[in-house]
Order: sequence, then C-alpha cells, then structure tokens
Amino acid sequence: MTIQAIKTSVMKFVKDEDGLTIVEYAVAGGLVTLGAVAAFLLLGNTVCGAIGSLQQAILGNAVAVTPC
Repeated sequence: MTIQAIKTSVMKFVKDEDGLTIVEYAVAGGLVTLGAVAAFLLLGNTVCGAIGSLQQAILGNAVAVTPC
C-alpha cells in the first residue's frame, strides 16, 4: 500500500458523515462510564470528608463522625 493510498483512505474516513454505528456508541458509552467511575474514586474521600465536617458543624463536636 502506498503513502498516497493510505492518505486517500484516511481522508475518506475523516470525511465520512454517516451516523454512528453501535460499536462507536458502545465505545463512547464505555468512555463516559470510565470517566464517571474515575471521578467518583478520585472525589470520594473529599466528598466524604466534607460531609463529615458538615455533620460535626450541625450536630456538634460531641458526636462521632462516621468514618469514610
């Protein structure tokens, strides 16, 4: 396969305006799911700490804060 043929194939692929296939939807859905899971994992302890601080502020220091 020549460079010109590869270039032609790539340009044809880029200009293709057909709708998304089920595989592309599955990949996009998987990436969104992965992003959501990563956000929950990265922010989980921070959110838990903030909720614990709110619990202490509302109920007072005498109340034991549930651990994360």
